[in-house]
Amino acid sequence: MAHHHHHGHDHHEHTDIDWNEMAPLLEAQAELFTPLYERAMSWLGKKQTDPGLIVDAGSGPGVIACLLAETFPGARVVAVDGSEPLLERAQARAERLGVADRFGTLAGELSYILDDLDYPADLLWAGRSLHHLGDQRAALSAFAARLAPGGTLALQEGGLPTRFLPRDIGFGRPGLEARLDAVEADWFAQMRADLPGSVTETEDWPALLAAAGLRPSGTRSFLLDLPAPTPDRARAYIAAHLTRIREAIGDHLDADDRATLDRLLDPDDKASVHHRPDVFVLAAQTVYTAVRTG
Repeated sequence: MAHHHHHGHDHHEHTDIDWNEMAPLLEAQAELFTPLYERAMSWLGKKQTDPGLIVDAGSGPGVIACLLAETFPGARVVAVDGSEPLLERAQARAERLGVADRFGTLAGELSYILDDLDYPADLLWAGRSLHHLGDQRAALSAFAARLAPGGTLALQEGGLPTRFLPRDIGFGRPGLEARLDAVEADWFAQMRADLPGSVTETEDWPALLAAAGLRPSGTRSFLLDLPAPTPDRARAYIAAHLTRIREAIGDHLDADDRATLDRLLDPDDKASVHHRPDVFVLAAQTVYTAVRTG
């Protein structure tokens, strides 16, 4: 379960992925998106004041879990993930940032491992991890059951596809990213269908949160706007992200779009994302909150 999701979702690899290999990209993405997450945390801080225990369900390498620890200095934070290597990175990050004395990790499948928490959570953050679980309705009920009375579940799902390029980049057919979105949407649907115990749901998140016995308490989208010319770390992230797209769905693109993507990724080509001056990062991600009232 990880935080790295673009195209409205972001990494969508199947469960045999080497998360340790993915970790640097996951960290780079979350670090790049920190301004967006900081605004989300500020919003959450007005909803859930002074939480004692915060759980990051599907924490990945812990960038957001550590942000939660910094945002809520009185809270203990537990990063929960299915990948031990990612949790080791999360713990190391907490130590580097000086929050390790109130930071812990828990490894296991999200649907079950939350039962091992010592205390119910005052704030449970699920950042693009829910869609990796086959039965999302059952998972939300499990999340809700681990909340303290008055506790908040913050669910980050949906938003808009991230954009990196102008519609017309000077070669290939204009509108490449829109076509990538369409192929990725099919890929995502297949990924969901292939999950163990997969259940199709209408993605009305407030309705699903209400069905889990919670009271929906707000929805807000947060923007990341890094205009051209982007800093080198954004450019590196864009290149790494498009490389993973090329590997995951390249075979489903037509020859022209495949050639365009290859040229965009060629570090020796001045028109590639490694060099062109017009690349940017524009993303919108949505957070839904709900409260346990009883």
